[in-house]
Amino acid sequence: MTDSEQHVADSIRQWVWSGFYTHSDIEQMMDDIVDDDCDVGELKSLIGPRLREKQRAERAWSAVTDCDRLDKVFYGLHEQGICALANAGYTMSDGYSDVAEAVADAPEGHYTGFCFYHGQDVERAVEGHGVMLAFGDLADDEARSVRVGQVIVEALRQAGFAVDWDGSTQTRINLPAFDWKRRAAAQAP
Repeated sequence: MTDSEQHVADSIRQWVWSGFYTHSDIEQMMDDIVDDDCDVGELKSLIGPRLREKQRAERAWSAVTDCDRLDKVFYGLHEQGICALANAGYTMSDGYSDVAEAVADAPEGHYTGFCFYHGQDVERAVEGHGVMLAFGDLADDEARSVRVGQVIVEALRQAGFAVDWDGSTQTRINLPAFDWKRRAAAQAP
C-alpha cells in the first residue's frame, strides 16, 4: 500500500468509527482525498467491512454511550439558547461558519451563545484523546463568553462528564476521559 493509499485507508477508518457517515458519504469523501497513484476500487472495498466491524462492536456497547449523553447535553444547551453543534466542519474556522449558518437559520434572538466540536476533534476522540469543545458568546463579549462556558461545564458535569477547563475564553473545554462510541449513521451494505 502506498503512503497515499494508507492515508485514505486511515481516513476511512476514522470516518467509519466517527459514526457520522454512511457508506455513500464515505465514498464521496474518499473521492476528495485520493491521489492518482491510489487503487480506488481496492480502497472502496475497505468501507463495507469496516462498517460491519463497527456494527459488531456496537452490540457490546452500553445502551447509553458518552456520545449519547453529549448529544443530550447539546440538546439541553440548545433549549437554553446556546447553539450546540456536533461535528461542525473540519476545523475551528469551519465550526464558526457552521454556527453562523445555524444561528442565521434559527428564530431571531433564540441563540446568545455557541458550543461545538469539529472534525479534527472527532478524529482526536476516535483515537481516545477526549473531546475538545469550542464555545463563546455570539456578540464576542468576554464576560458573557465566560458565562456561556460556565453553563456548558455545569451541564456536562451534571451529565456525569469529567471536565477540564481553566475558566478562560482562551482555552477550550476538554472532556479528557470521553469514550467515543457513536452508533453508525446507517447500516453497512
